[in-house]
Amino acid sequence: MQRYKVKGKRRMVFKIQNGKGFIYALVAVFACLLLSCNFSLAATAQAKHYTELQLPPLPKIKLPKYERFVLQNGLVVYLMEDHELPLVNGTAFVRTGNRLEPQQKVGLAGFTGAVMRTGGTKKHSPDELNEMLEQRAASVETSIGEASGSASFDALSEDLETVFGLFAQVLRSPVFAQEKLDLAKTQAKGGIARRNDDPDSIAIREFKKLIYGKDSPYARTIEYATVDRVEREDLLKFYRQYFHPNNMILGIVGDFDSKKMRSLIQANFGDWNRNPAIAKPKLPNVSPANTGGVFFVNQPQLTQSSVLLGHLGGRLDNPDYAVLDVLNGVLNGFGGRLFNDVRSRQGLAYSVYGEWSPRYDYPGMFIAGGQTRSNATVQFVKALQDQIKRIQTQRVTAKELAFAKESTLNSFVFNFQDPNQTLSRLMRYEYYGYPADFLFRYQKAVATTTAADVQRVAREYLKPEKLVTLVVGNQTAIQPPLTQLAAQVTPIDVTIPGSQPQAKN
Repeated sequence: MQRYKVKGKRRMVFKIQNGKGFIYALVAVFACLLLSCNFSLAATAQAKHYTELQLPPLPKIKLPKYERFVLQNGLVVYLMEDHELPLVNGTAFVRTGNRLEPQQKVGLAGFTGAVMRTGGTKKHSPDELNEMLEQRAASVETSIGEASGSASFDALSEDLETVFGLFAQVLRSPVFAQEKLDLAKTQAKGGIARRNDDPDSIAIREFKKLIYGKDSPYARTIEYATVDRVEREDLLKFYRQYFHPNNMILGIVGDFDSKKMRSLIQANFGDWNRNPAIAKPKLPNVSPANTGGVFFVNQPQLTQSSVLLGHLGGRLDNPDYAVLDVLNGVLNGFGGRLFNDVRSRQGLAYSVYGEWSPRYDYPGMFIAGGQTRSNATVQFVKALQDQIKRIQTQRVTAKELAFAKESTLNSFVFNFQDPNQTLSRLMRYEYYGYPADFLFRYQKAVATTTAADVQRVAREYLKPEKLVTLVVGNQTAIQPPLTQLAAQVTPIDVTIPGSQPQAKN
């Protein structure tokens, strides 16, 4: 038996003989503390409405200290030290992309980006490379997307020299093993077979075709036939065409000494010969494939409709980009017009959005849409059309404007939470030829946007009369029918070319 004394307004002695006694003691102590508290302040305090909360101003975006230099072979390098954790990561941007692959071999760029890493190097087989990285809890990854290629590494500071050497090997001497290409092609065919499983995926894929054209590099899709045409020699040719030091930007951030890092980069990349003949690739032309119309993909198994409508948009370097982003804020979010009216007041949508979505070096889209009940499809489309017209004719209120600007600026700050994010953005600005202070110009332009500005860009850039409308849903369940939107509704066949027909019972 033990005795514990608790001091307070009253002195208590607890005899604790087992585990339960200890719990009883804690309860008694807590009761004493409650009895001794002064609740006079709590009684007089009143809960405030969230609109009365005083929030501190947004912190200014400050760029961490960094270095930029260029090797003699043309490799652009960014270095940003960050000693918070014993980690180092780096990314190389390569001026390439699947928009540059031949139309008859769609998928080539993706295969090149994948097998470049999985296929091993001249010094290490795929298994050896994997084992060396796994032993050090490190990674090296490569990929090629729509408008760029990338290679990245992550390593502990103590393993930097070894992992960076492997990273350089993957970039400079990949072997593109045939068995790894065969595996990648098999996986791609599996993805093709499953691509109609998700109605939202169908909607965005087919919508891009309606906006850019089915043969546009920004909309075309990988098919069984294009996969079969890709050979190992195609990967080697694509790699040799674009992977050169004077066609790359390398950025490294983390726990390192910049002087030593310079030496490491020089040792691994300094003797890589530049390609004097390389030129900035000519980008595909972009023009609207459709300037209106209602299109439909029939999926009889669905109980709801996926709806998209919009038209060709613009680029990020448009002087009105910041104002258009504020317009997005007026339309979207929990306080936006689409949520408040279409979803909350009319109850027409599970989700709803409308966005001016630009791209760095080619026109993006204005796209609006969401998911709705089959029997509310026509009403949902009309509600979206009404809101697009409304933002052109009805000036935003001071409250709407303040909400949109605050939400836009608040979300923008989160793009700079760590040095890696900041460095990646600086590299991307250089990659696409944007000024290094683009982010500060954008932030200032958002802060100075007026209600008149929002209405002006809505009238100038949104084209209600040219909206392309696509519905993916159950034709028999959509009542009233889509013919209430247009006299002609064009069906879209999403049957996968080359797929095996389903056996009939």
